[in-house]
Amino acid sequence: MANREIEIDLNADVGEGFGPYAFGEDEALLRTVSSANIACGFHAGDPHIMRRTVEMCLERGVAIGAHPGLPDRLGFGRREMRATAEDAADWILYQVGALQAFAVAAGGAVRHVKPHGALYHMSSGDAELAEAVVRAIRSLGGELLLFGPPNSRLQEAAERHGLGFAAEGFADRAYAPDGCLAPRGAPGALIEDPEQALSQALALVRGGSVPTIGGSRAELTVHTICIHGDTPEAAVRAARLAEGLRAAGIAIRPPNRTGM
Repeated sequence: MANREIEIDLNADVGEGFGPYAFGEDEALLRTVSSANIACGFHAGDPHIMRRTVEMCLERGVAIGAHPGLPDRLGFGRREMRATAEDAADWILYQVGALQAFAVAAGGAVRHVKPHGALYHMSSGDAELAEAVVRAIRSLGGELLLFGPPNSRLQEAAERHGLGFAAEGFADRAYAPDGCLAPRGAPGALIEDPEQALSQALALVRGGSVPTIGGSRAELTVHTICIHGDTPEAAVRAARLAEGLRAAGIAIRPPNRTGM
């Protein structure tokens, strides 16, 4: 029996400009990644940018995903704020619904949802918020996948409600000993060396054991790897990472309904 081909999804956060303000290297990134997380207007993005980004994804065969965040444009959705389960559910429905409208109008469909920034971390660690996020996505029907951290409250809630879940890893962020991302302000939290980023990505894909800031190793099983678009030369780094993965015999494709 032939060995099953190893696959991984590469995703990037895109569409995060606003009005006349551009942000990131979306056009170049969308030539490399297999899935895109499009800002839906709360932390970033606006109707014009959402429409154009959807169109670019369809032109390039990139899977369309919604990237809903907290209603905090000034803080780019990265500051935690008080939120009830009802708040979280309504924010998810409002933002994902808006992106679905643009996707349908362009002849496509939203394939996945990945919460942004503080909403991602808040719902990953809070069972009540995770439940609200999952129920909201589940209520939208279809074959939507949820992207989130492995071994998180989001994963537990998704599995409990039968929502497809793609566990996400990071090539350009270091991990803490508990398997969570190291805080952005911690020394060594950002991986800037392309070879180190590729090494971490290969470790995530092949065995899920990655080094941590504390010197230990964390065991993680992932189906998709995020490439941040807000770092210097993000598109070049992404292309190098994709080239390195393919050279190692790893195919880059969007995840299916049950992850990989």
